[in-house]
Amino acid sequence: MKIASIVGARPNFIKLAPVSREIRKKIDEVIIHTGQHYDYEMDRIFFQELGIPDPDYHLGIGSGTHGRQTGEMLKFIEEILLKEQPDIALVFGDTNTTLAGALAAAKQHMPVAHVEAGLRSFNKKMPEEVNRVLVDHCSDFLFCPTKTAVENLHKENIVDGVSLTGDVMLDILQECIGIAEKSSKILEELDLRPKEYFLATVHRADNTDDSERLKNIIEALTSIGNVIFPCHPRTRKRLEDLHLWDELNRNIQVIMPVGYLDMLLLEKNAQKILTDSGGVQKEAYMLQTPCITMRDETEWIETVEDGWNFLAGADKNTITKYAHEYITNREQRNVFGLGDASQRMIEEILYQTNQAG
Repeated sequence: MKIASIVGARPNFIKLAPVSREIRKKIDEVIIHTGQHYDYEMDRIFFQELGIPDPDYHLGIGSGTHGRQTGEMLKFIEEILLKEQPDIALVFGDTNTTLAGALAAAKQHMPVAHVEAGLRSFNKKMPEEVNRVLVDHCSDFLFCPTKTAVENLHKENIVDGVSLTGDVMLDILQECIGIAEKSSKILEELDLRPKEYFLATVHRADNTDDSERLKNIIEALTSIGNVIFPCHPRTRKRLEDLHLWDELNRNIQVIMPVGYLDMLLLEKNAQKILTDSGGVQKEAYMLQTPCITMRDETEWIETVEDGWNFLAGADKNTITKYAHEYITNREQRNVFGLGDASQRMIEEILYQTNQAG
């Protein structure tokens, strides 16, 4: 049996790490890297830190509009799948790579397995929402991180192949947080004291492509003070294009994107996190760090319900209010499983294929 794992962006790599290890215990794996993310800080460092095997194929697609990028990926992934003839194509999350991989496989009547199925923000303006809905509707194995994700699929009449496995990001976080605490020097390098700084990330198209929203977010961050801001390359370019880069005053410490271990340590020790990233919202919850989400909605509603995550949109006053507000009445549940999602996924694939055989 052979599985083709198709990845291309930072969140894909993080999810791949624990799943690939489980695959290779019993199954052959081919890794296809589209090159959607290609800077060292967004790509290679994750393979090195997380022990992911080198990709068997690297397409080098790079940046571009959503349609061009997805189309280029689709063309080359199809060629590789025809050559390799895997039994299953495995895709992760909601990136353009995810959609291209799923479509390429589905067009060949090849079973598709979707890691992180069932998520919905119900905002069709998000490219990620369009991707995840389309991928779910052409997948054969739908591995859901939460009960809410299962319910979302059922509401769309997707029942067959749906499994509640938990979240693979909890698998890798539990594996790596101890390593990060022993090996990462990021706090010392940035001269940070635990719980005395804020951590911010901004990369969603809803925010970066809307000049008014981006300006409001930057004004909020500069007014909060003592913010560490690992800046996504695309976000930096937008800030420069809008002449906002110079407005980042001395209260914001802008740094290059960091690797997974450094990011975990920054997240764990932050007073609060301000982000528009779905993955960072989850990691904040798992690490018990309060999170302010600079979006109007979230796929991870459990983090809001339990009092760890607060939706602030791109409103400056709301963002700063939550940043300085003391947060109480927080609950912590095992909403993302027990840290064995990767094992559950591979066991389900083996069981179903054996049944079919």
